[in-house]
Parts: sequence; C-alpha cells; structure tokens
Amino acid sequence: MFKVNEYFGGNVKSLAFENAEGPVTVGVMAPGDYEFGTSTVEYMTVTSGKLTILLPGETEWKNYKPYETFVVAKDTKFKVKVEEQSAYKCVYK
Repeated sequence: MFKVNEYFGGNVKSLAFENAEGPVTVGVMAPGDYEFGTSTVEYMTVTSGKLTILLPGETEWKNYKPYETFVVAKDTKFKVKVEEQSAYKCVYK
C-alpha cells in the first residue's frame, strides 16, 4: 500500500511505495529552501518544474529540469532550492 510522507510543514509531500525498481517515492515541493538526509543511495529525477541542488562535497549549485536525474550518496545531506512548485521521483538503492 501507499505511505504518505509530509515534511517542512507540508511544503514537501510524497507517496512511498515499492515495485520492481525497489522502494520509490513520488512527491511535490513548494517553493523554498530544504535540506534532506539520506540513509541509502538516492536516484532523484525531476518530473515537473526545476530543482536547484547542492550535493555533498560540491561548492556549486546545479539546476535539474524534467527528465534529469541526480544521485545522492548514502548517509549524507544535500540541499534543495525550489523556485516554483515542482515534482520528483526518487528510487532508493
């Protein structure tokens, strides 16, 4: 079944499920600045809008548009800037 997740006072929401890819979430983010922690490797794909990401160990922010994917290492934190309502898919490995 689906599990509903809500973070940052409801500004980030996701639905978690499992399929042949493994654990997956699909979600939406309202405009704002966020920091997330990981416990597994995460493959995040923007599905709508734009996410601006600062990955661990990096000094420059990078923009990701629909159909672009970035990978976040296990047991790290990454920062996200959202300028417009945006959506994503995250696969956990």
